[in-house]
Amino acid sequence: MLPRVPTLTADLPLVDHRSIDTFLAPPPGEPPHALLFFTGDPAARGETGDVAVVLPELLAAFGGRLRAAVIARDAEDMLKGRFRVVVLPSLVMVRGADPIGVLPRILGWADYIDRISAWLDPAAPVLGSGAGPRTVIEGPKGNGSVPSSREDEA
Repeated sequence: MLPRVPTLTADLPLVDHRSIDTFLAPPPGEPPHALLFFTGDPAARGETGDVAVVLPELLAAFGGRLRAAVIARDAEDMLKGRFRVVVLPSLVMVRGADPIGVLPRILGWADYIDRISAWLDPAAPVLGSGAGPRTVIEGPKGNGSVPSSREDEA
């Protein structure tokens, strides 16, 4: 890992497939919403460092309304499907154990604020379970479209 990613996320818990459910069940008084940081390989994915810079700033901006954890690298493949992650790095917003949205790669500050604000609404829908993200492949005119499922684009 590049030195700055662990330094910037040092105050956050590192969770894996064995500890994720414990993290997602917040103790009394803790917020139910959390951001899960799927880093990918920082040496191969330059945006990982950028997201690592933004994450503590997001926690500060939302003033105690969010918790966060870093997903252990060796657990990412096991957890990507559960949390609907297709692209690395990604931040996943959860409410309890339910994923609400995925923020892939680095985004503009306003995008983070707008999306997370909307997802903090208790009425925000959770992402459905299923085979994975749906992609529509357009065929030639008159052939319509064919839905397909693609899980491993990361």
